[in-house]
Amino acid sequence: MDINFVDRTDIKISKKSSSKYKPLIDAVKKLKPGGKAIQVSFEDKTELNSMRNVVYGHNRDTGDEIKSSKHPDKNIVFFYKEEE
Repeated sequence: MDINFVDRTDIKISKKSSSKYKPLIDAVKKLKPGGKAIQVSFEDKTELNSMRNVVYGHNRDTGDEIKSSKHPDKNIVFFYKEEE
């Protein structure tokens, strides 16, 4: 058995890459400042929070500033990039 210690930064395995939110992350990567927003439906507040956590995690990882806004009456959330 060969055991080596490696830096944590060398490990790029992420649950997000194989999660059900991968299509959302792929769409978020295509957002342009001042361009179109992404509209996503959700079933409950738990799912909404999970989506926001994934997108905000993407913000931390990439330095992007993607924001979200929830429709007050419908189960819809919008993700967008504001103009710089």
